[in-house]
Order: sequence, then structure tokens, then C-alpha cells
Amino acid sequence: MSVNAPFTPTGNTVIITAANPAPTPVQVTSYSGGSNQYRILNAGTVVAFLGYGGNAATATAGANTPNTSLGNCLPLLPGTDEIITFQPNAYFTANASTSCVLYLTPGDGS
Repeated sequence: MSVNAPFTPTGNTVIITAANPAPTPVQVTSYSGGSNQYRILNAGTVVAFLGYGGNAATATAGANTPNTSLGNCLPLLPGTDEIITFQPNAYFTANASTSCVLYLTPGDGS
């Protein structure tokens, strides 16, 4: 549920280094257990294809097969700083043409 308030972190920031192929997914967990919004920053200079899902296999499939019928891949432009809603405690990984760093922080707000 989206909250009409400033973003409040509810867990630790996780760092992912996007690569080709995508690295092993990590679970981004929240202290509250129910937070399902994530602040995502692409600090790189290339597009990163963020794979996400309720388990590692789903996240990996999304990241490594962008632009297909899979619905669990989101392209992030360089310099993107977004707050996006996913399921709570989701898994994430990312694929990119060259290495780039993504920061993911669970929380509530917009």
C-alpha cells in the first residue's frame, strides 16, 4: 500500500553490482516484515535490467531474459532514483552490459 508521506527506510540498504549474467539474487528484507516499497538507485552509467520476485530463481530469470514475455524485469536508466512497490521481502538481481551498482532500500512512503 502506498503511503502519502516521505520515504521512511524500514531495513538495511542492499548493494547489487549488476553484471552479465546477473549475479546471485539477494533478498531485501524489512524490519517491519510488511514493507513492500523500495527506493532503488542506479548509480551506474548503463541501463540495468532489474529482476525481481518472491524467490531467487524468479529474480534471476527476469534479469537474464529482459524484453521477453516474463513480467518480472524492470529496466532502470542510468542515474535512476525511484520508489517502486514490489512484494514484501523480495529477491533482486540485475543484468547490465557493463558493471554498475544498484542500491535498494526497503521502506514506506513516496
